[in-house]
Amino acid sequence: MNWLLVVVGAMAGAPLRYLTDRAVQSRHDSVFPWGTFVVNVVGCVVLGLLTGAAAAGAAGSRLQLLLGTGLCGALTTYSTFSYETLRLAQDGARSYAALNATASVAAGLGAAFAGVSLAGALW
Repeated sequence: MNWLLVVVGAMAGAPLRYLTDRAVQSRHDSVFPWGTFVVNVVGCVVLGLLTGAAAAGAAGSRLQLLLGTGLCGALTTYSTFSYETLRLAQDGARSYAALNATASVAAGLGAAFAGVSLAGALW
């Protein structure tokens, strides 16, 4: 029944990604893909918190399947990040493409480390 936990998490993560992406992007008048950037960073924080909680014994494997694999797997999107970065470069917005690639990786890693650190402080 582990697969069901993944499915339930993904059923929440996919619409949450779409709705968050649209809400964030509608507030910015820029070609920069803010919506994808936000969902990916939020997903990194959540996964960092979950990883830290699991390391401290505060989260079990079922919660990891539900939130880590299911929710975060559907919430975050490496393929859309890659596509949008490529699209920016092809459309002549090379500085935005470079900024998206650099900022996404840096912010994602920073968010994951912050999540792990926060979990360590909580548990």
